[in-house]
Amino acid sequence: MNATEIPSFALNNGSKIPSVGMGCYMGGGDFTDKQVYDMCQKAIKAGYRHFDTATGYGNEQQVGNAIRDSGLPRSDFYVTTKLANGDHHRVHDAFEESFGKLDLEYIDLYLLHWPQASAGDVDFSQINATNMALPPDEHPTFVETYKEMEKLLNTERVRAIGVSNFSIKTLDELLSQCTVIPVVNQVELHPCYPQEDLQAYCEAKSILLTAYSPLGRSKTFFPDQSLFRHLAEKYNVTAAQIVLSWGVQRGTAVIPKSEDETRMLANISLVKLSVEDMQEISAFHVLPGMHRSLVEFHADDGSVYGWTYEWLGWNMSKGGIVVQNRTQ
Repeated sequence: MNATEIPSFALNNGSKIPSVGMGCYMGGGDFTDKQVYDMCQKAIKAGYRHFDTATGYGNEQQVGNAIRDSGLPRSDFYVTTKLANGDHHRVHDAFEESFGKLDLEYIDLYLLHWPQASAGDVDFSQINATNMALPPDEHPTFVETYKEMEKLLNTERVRAIGVSNFSIKTLDELLSQCTVIPVVNQVELHPCYPQEDLQAYCEAKSILLTAYSPLGRSKTFFPDQSLFRHLAEKYNVTAAQIVLSWGVQRGTAVIPKSEDETRMLANISLVKLSVEDMQEISAFHVLPGMHRSLVEFHADDGSVYGWTYEWLGWNMSKGGIVVQNRTQ
């Protein structure tokens, strides 16, 4: 499947976003500039045109370099980056820094990475760090931060704005006060944690859900489960392709990450799943021990980067989040 064959989703501002992108988060370990650059170059060669990075990932410059060096028109690409938690009080300056590092003509999508502001930037190499997170009733609130992001649209340097890690609760608060409806809400989403209520809510508000960690993480690669192995054999593809195809077919964008060229090619090649197989995958999370978050930023005290689940609007009851390392 080449770039022209990758399905796209229409956003509420009239633009389109490729349904499969390359996630550029490199994990909590060390990485080199060359590692990021080479990964993006390989991805471009494989057919990827959607790249997702962030200030907190520390690699905007390398992503931008790879895109510029591809020789392809800027209009061929869709580039997302994100405002860091420690920059809620300086939206314009933080955006200009990201814009300069990417060094592209414009940024397609700028996301509010998390609803919580912090007195210092979240260090993605430190799992469960609170990083002096500010309570939700202290300024700037995420509504005030987002309103500053709305002003960026007047600069013509960014085409769209959105949010990430927002729940129904935080979206309700935001939508009641903002002027520009977010085009995207990027969240953890996969068959273990399908976010069905949130998807229905976002669809009703014309907000596209984008899935980060759509295959889990390296330590929690759930496609190894027998269901996905069985379907992989049935369709003669990889288990990861089954999961990513499910994500796109149900109407969500997916941003898997891989540095392996073979897996890159597989991940961008979708298959059409039957109604029955879609239903079986969608029911996977109801199996014992399968409904859970697979990311590692949950602190033992029931908080994420300094905010409680209650503040975030992450319901721990039925249909809510079950943290993998606390409840199996």
